[in-house]
Amino acid sequence: MRYKIACSAERLGLLDPQMIESVVAANAFQIGRQYVAENRVRIVDANDTQISAAVIGHSGLYEQTIKLKDDHLVSKCSCTLSEEPMCRHCIAALLEYHRWTQPRQSQKGKASRPSATDADPANTPSAPPPSSMVPDVKLTDIMQFVAWLGPTFKAIESESAIPSPPHLEPGTVSTWIATITNLELRRRENQQALRDLQAEMRDREAYLDRLSQQLQTSIAEAKAAQVALHALQREATRYQTTLAQAAGLVEEVKGQETEIRTAARDLLEKATHLDTLTTSFHELTELLEQTLKQPPADT
Repeated sequence: MRYKIACSAERLGLLDPQMIESVVAANAFQIGRQYVAENRVRIVDANDTQISAAVIGHSGLYEQTIKLKDDHLVSKCSCTLSEEPMCRHCIAALLEYHRWTQPRQSQKGKASRPSATDADPANTPSAPPPSSMVPDVKLTDIMQFVAWLGPTFKAIESESAIPSPPHLEPGTVSTWIATITNLELRRRENQQALRDLQAEMRDREAYLDRLSQQLQTSIAEAKAAQVALHALQREATRYQTTLAQAAGLVEEVKGQETEIRTAARDLLEKATHLDTLTTSFHELTELLEQTLKQPPADT
């Protein structure tokens, strides 16, 4: 995490524990002070404006960079804690830096009159290496570390679980072990992430194959539908031709119907005349019959 705090100090060594405690979270300050008391902090490189350190935390080894820049204290740590405005590891690094710079500050305070060189921070010589940077290595720790290192390398090469590290007191060797363990943990996490990505890629490729097959099927169905559509269009054209012919026949039938009706009216008129003639003939016949039935008159 990276944070930025306004700071008017000219040198990092001027930041005493009280000043640090006043601007950070109480819980983070207590844990950082505990890290210093347990000798978990290692100052890798330091001067009046920048500190590079490493802290053995509860879950691994974390690296810190702290700078004085443009009237601000900029801190950066490899941890993922959300402590603001500074994590416990950066607090521990500042407290450790203040602890090992105290002898130099005391010597400067004893001088009756500071020289021009002392008055200019840029000309101040670099401080001697802190006592915490002196390797606190024991032969027994080294032997246990070497005994653990061989099986660890074999386990890493075979991609199997590394053996449990030996239980050592906080120090340089324990820092080495924590570093290797942390790196192995990150390697395993990266391998697992890679396997997850590969599995996801395989799933996506299978999904794309299914989509491709569905697309090919859809294309084939679309082509078949297009052929059927052309056939339907041809059939519709034939139906339209047939309907046009049927419409012509209907018009022709209508014309013939008109002629038939005219002929029927003519026939009806002629039938009426025939009925009239028939009636006349019938009356004439009856008259003749009556005439024939009467006796002849005497002369």
